[in-house]
Amino acid sequence: MSGAESEREEPDVEGVFGAGIKRDEDLPLLLGEGTYTDDISLPGMTYLAIKRSDHAHARIVDIDTSEAESKADVVAVYTGDDVEASGVPNTIPTAWDLPGLVQPQYRMLAIDKVRHEGDGVAAVVAETPQAAHEARKRIHVEYEELEAVTDPVTAVERDIPQIHEESDDNIAFDFELGDADAVNESFSAADRTASVTLRQPRLIPNAIEPRAAVADWNDSTQKLRLWMTSQNPHLHRMLLSAGTLGIPENNIRVIAPEVGGGFGSKIYHYPDEAITAWCSMQLGRPVKWRASRSEGYLTDCHGRDHVTDAEIAIDNDGTIQGVRVETHAGLGAHLSQFGTATPSYLYATVLSGQYTIPAIHCRVIGAFTTTTPVDAYRGAGRAEGIYVIERLMDVAARELGMDPTEIRRKNLIPADEFPYESAAALVYDSGEYERAMETALEHVDYETLREQQQTLREEGRYLGIGVANFIESAGLSPSGLAGQLGAQAGGWESSIVRFDSTGSVTVLAGTADQGQGHRTTYAQIAAEELGISVDDVEVVEGDTDRIPQGMGTYGSRSASVGGGSIARGARDVREKARRIAAHQLEASVDDIEFEDGEFYVAGASDRSLHIQAIAHEAYLGHDLPEEMDPGLEATNFYDPENFTYPFGTHVAVVEIDPETGAITIERYVAVDDCGEIINPTIVEGQVHGGIAQGIGAALYEGAAYDEDGHLQTRRMDEYAVPHATYLPDFETDSTVTPSPHNPIGVKGVGESATIAAAPAVVAAVTDALEPFDVDHLDMPVTPETVWRAMEEE
Repeated sequence: MSGAESEREEPDVEGVFGAGIKRDEDLPLLLGEGTYTDDISLPGMTYLAIKRSDHAHARIVDIDTSEAESKADVVAVYTGDDVEASGVPNTIPTAWDLPGLVQPQYRMLAIDKVRHEGDGVAAVVAETPQAAHEARKRIHVEYEELEAVTDPVTAVERDIPQIHEESDDNIAFDFELGDADAVNESFSAADRTASVTLRQPRLIPNAIEPRAAVADWNDSTQKLRLWMTSQNPHLHRMLLSAGTLGIPENNIRVIAPEVGGGFGSKIYHYPDEAITAWCSMQLGRPVKWRASRSEGYLTDCHGRDHVTDAEIAIDNDGTIQGVRVETHAGLGAHLSQFGTATPSYLYATVLSGQYTIPAIHCRVIGAFTTTTPVDAYRGAGRAEGIYVIERLMDVAARELGMDPTEIRRKNLIPADEFPYESAAALVYDSGEYERAMETALEHVDYETLREQQQTLREEGRYLGIGVANFIESAGLSPSGLAGQLGAQAGGWESSIVRFDSTGSVTVLAGTADQGQGHRTTYAQIAAEELGISVDDVEVVEGDTDRIPQGMGTYGSRSASVGGGSIARGARDVREKARRIAAHQLEASVDDIEFEDGEFYVAGASDRSLHIQAIAHEAYLGHDLPEEMDPGLEATNFYDPENFTYPFGTHVAVVEIDPETGAITIERYVAVDDCGEIINPTIVEGQVHGGIAQGIGAALYEGAAYDEDGHLQTRRMDEYAVPHATYLPDFETDSTVTPSPHNPIGVKGVGESATIAAAPAVVAAVTDALEPFDVDHLDMPVTPETVWRAMEEE
C-alpha cells in the first residue's frame, strides 16, 4: 500500500511542541464539571429502555406489548415492525466492503429472528427511567429457539444452523492476501519449519462511560439533534442519514460532549442510538437512552475472536523464508462498521512485522456466529497480526535452539532500507528497529537476566523473559487507497484554524477526543506554528454544526492526520499574516522573516509586527494588500500520502509459582517510537494505558459463551478487567524516527502498547515454562492454565 514519496517540511520543535505541559482538559473533569451525554437534560424529556433477546438464536413468533403499554407513565412501545412500517431505510450499514462480501440487512430492531443474546426486539419510551425499565419487563416475546454457534471454526462447517438466509455456510467473506505460490516454494526450499495454532479470545470493551444517547427531533424544522458517546460524530451523521433514518445530512446535528473512554467501542453506528433518534422522531419529544454495564457487555462490539494456524519457514541460520497463515475470524451475528476491515486488511498486512520476510500468504475466513458483533478494539487487526508473527518468532527460535532475540535481530529490516515494501503489501515509512530493540534489551540488562534465569531454575524457580517487536499501521490513508480497499469513508481529516480579532485562536478539529488529550496536543501544534502561547488556543471537537466535516478518532490517526491538518492550516494562516505584515511594513514578502510570533524585515529587527496584532488588523480590514479579503483563518482538508508506522520493542519479565501457576510480572520495559513527540507526558500516559490493556488480554480477559450462546462474562465480577494492583511499574523510553508522510513527523501512539504487550507477556510465560516443554499457551494465560501445563510435563 504505497504512496508517493515526498520530503517532509521539518517542524520547529523548539518550544511548546515537544514540551510535557499539563493537560488542559483534566481539571474540569477532576472537579466533576464535565458534561457527559447522560448529563444532558431537556424540557419534556422521555426515557428509552430496549427489550433484548435472552436467546442467542431464535425465530420471533409473537411480541405482545399490551401489558407494557398499559403501565403508568408509558408513552409508547415499538417493535421492529413499527420501525419497518415507518418507511425509514432501517439499516445499520457496514463501512468496509470486501470482494464477495455477504451483507445481510442489520435493522434497528429485529423483526424475523434474533441472532445473538442482546439483540433488540422492542423499545419502550416512558416519562421516567424507572417506568421504562419496569414496562420493558412486561413485554412478552414468544420464540422458537434455534441452535446457537459461537465458534468461528465450527460455524462454517456443514450441518451448522444458518444464521442469515443470505449465507447458507455462515461465511461472510473469504479473504486472501499475499503470494501463495511463492510461499509454497519458500516452504519447500527452507531447512525447517515451525508452526503454532492459537486462539485470540474475544475482548469486551470497558470504557468508564457506558454508551448513551439523547435525541431531540423538531417537527417544525424537521431537524434532529443527537448527543451521543461518539468517536466520530460526522461519520455517525452520515450513516444515520444515508443508511438508517433517511434524513438529509444537513438536518442532523451530532454532538459528542465529554466521552469517557472508547478504545474503539464508540466508533461504530449501533442500533441503540439510532432507535433513540427514531423514537424522538415518532413522538416529537426528547428521548434519552443509557446502557447499563451489563447491557453494554451484551451489545458493545467485542474485539478479536480469531482462531489461527500459522507456519514459518526458516533456514538453519535463522533466516526467515516465508510465512503462511490461515485464520477463522468470528464476526458475530451482524456486520459492524469496521468489522470486515479489522480481520482482513488491518490484520494480514502487518504479518511481516519488523522483519524481512520474502514471501507471505494469509487467508481469512470471516464467519457469522450467534454472538455479539465484533469490530475494531484498541490495536484492531494490528494487535492480532503482530501477535501471530511474534508467536511464530518464538516457536521458530525454539525449533532452532536460538535465543529469541537473536532470531529477531537477524531478520530485522535494516535502517537503510526504508521506505521498505513488505511482502504483505505495506510500504513502511521510516524506522530504526534495531536501535529500539537494543535500547529495550539494555534497559533490562538482557544477558544478565538470562544468567539469572539459569541460576533460579537450579533453585526450582521459573523466570521468563518475553520480547515483542511491533509495528503499527496508523492513520489509514490516502483516501483513494482506502476506497480501493473497500472503505466507505475517506482517510482525510479537516480542521479550521481561526484567529479572533483580539489575537486568540480557535482550532476546530474533525477528530473526537475520548481522553487522549487532544485539547492540549492540538493547542501545542497550533501555538508552535503561530508563535503564540498555548493559553491563547482553544480546541473544539465533537459537534457537526461547529465543525463542517471530519473523520473522527480511531486507528492512531489523530496526531498524524488530525494534527497534520491543523499544522497545515496554521501555516496557511501564518502565510496570510506574512503578506499583511509585508504590506504594512512596506517590504517584499520574501524579505519578511518569522520567529516566536513576530514578523520582521530581514536585517531590520526593529521593524516588526506580532501575529496577534496582525490578526486585529486583518479583522479591521482598513489596510490590507490589494484584493485580500479580511479575516485570518484557514480551512484545511489533509489527505496524507500514506500510513505512518509506529514501532518499538517491549520486554516483559515474569516469575511463575510452580505450586499454583500464579504469574507475577517482575518488570515491564517499553521502548516506543512514535516519530516526533508532541507531548511526552501524554505519550507516556497512552503507553501506560495501552500496556494495561495488553496485559489484560494476555492474562485476564476473555469473553465466554456457553453452548447455548449465552454470555457468561456479563458483569465486572465475571469478566476480569485488570486492577492496578495486578500491574507492575512500567519503565518507558523512546526513540524518535520522524515520519516523512505528514507535516509534523509524528506517527501515532494510541494503540502501540496494546499491540506489543500481549505477545511480550505470553512470550515471557512460555519462556518460563521452557523446562516443561511448553512453547505456547492461549490467552488469557491463567494460573490454572499454567499449572495444568506444568503438570502435563
